[in-house]
Amino acid sequence: MFKKLLSVVLAALMVFSLAAVVAGCGSETKSDSLKFGFIYLHDENSTYDNNFLTAAKEACEKMGVEMINKTNIDESDACKEAALDLVDQGCGIIFADSFGHEDFMIEAAKANPDVQFLHATGTKAHTEKLDNFHNAFASIYEGRYLAGVAAGMKINEMIESGQITADQAKMGYVGAHPYAEVKSGYTSFYLGAKSVCPSVTMDVTFTGSWYDETLEKEAANKLIADGCVLISQHADSMGAPTACEAAGVPNVSYNGSTVNACPNTFIVSSKINWEPYFEYAIKCVQEGKAIDTDWTGTIATGSVELTEVNEKAAAKGTQEAIDAAKAGLESGKINVFDTANFTVKGEALTSYMADVDSDAEFKGDTEVVKDGVFEESKYRSAPYFDVDIDGISVIE
Repeated sequence: MFKKLLSVVLAALMVFSLAAVVAGCGSETKSDSLKFGFIYLHDENSTYDNNFLTAAKEACEKMGVEMINKTNIDESDACKEAALDLVDQGCGIIFADSFGHEDFMIEAAKANPDVQFLHATGTKAHTEKLDNFHNAFASIYEGRYLAGVAAGMKINEMIESGQITADQAKMGYVGAHPYAEVKSGYTSFYLGAKSVCPSVTMDVTFTGSWYDETLEKEAANKLIADGCVLISQHADSMGAPTACEAAGVPNVSYNGSTVNACPNTFIVSSKINWEPYFEYAIKCVQEGKAIDTDWTGTIATGSVELTEVNEKAAAKGTQEAIDAAKAGLESGKINVFDTANFTVKGEALTSYMADVDSDAEFKGDTEVVKDGVFEESKYRSAPYFDVDIDGISVIE
């Protein structure tokens, strides 16, 4: 009888132990099974999207998280459908990389409150006030400023060598759309150049597309034909850099080095490194912490970077000039949008109501000039500098 009772007890203990092991394994699997879904406007052929793809891969591998990518998702209901499919595949975090994805991501977030939705370059998280929808960007205007310093150094070299005169110091800039993000970028680039080459001016043209290699090449060639001696861009293809290489015109690119394709003309490139943000978001979800509604990466967080300077094309002393300007930015001695360094229609900018709380009328709602500085990306992560300053001409 005792042996029979002992057998029953042992069997029960074994069942209990097995159940505990299974439960423990289930809990461990759940904590380690986070899936991160990514939605990209284009694919690796776009310098913009490839920058995100690379950062996503590095972050997910480092954090041990499964990554699911959806490429070539346009700014339409296709974005919402992609997001919902990622939810169905078990993603706990979903990220979209293009400005026009935002409204569709918001719809998906409202329908799935248990999933965290992240969006780059967006403007509405702070007004939507959803616990699971977040915007992120970086102070790329600082990187653009540093790239502009490199451009100004090159133009100074051209002046000193007699290749051009000081009044021929005109840069060209290929932009995608006349949005604040693009204006903030090309203005900071211009101000960086102007900080070392006071006579510099700049012509800007827009293609109306984030990625169109033909249009971007045509735009660059038009700027070169109009007398621009150096070209930069906020557009996502190799159109402008390859046009510069063919014409022998110096180029400052964006979102990564183009030195392999343009060894004779590429100087430097600024970019946002998105890996720190992806790692931050993953850690927040894993630890059950709230993700910032608006997250702004900086040089200090490793989110704003410059590529190596191509010494074959760059002016002598370029790296040293960049290092000095970077030190000034980090110490606070240099503010990119210091109003003492530019004018608007010949006047100092002493006040500006920016459209921070975005609406259909683009009406200014927030005073952003304080103590002589336009406070970019302080009141939301996405840029809102959309001022047309002197020295920059928009070419139709």
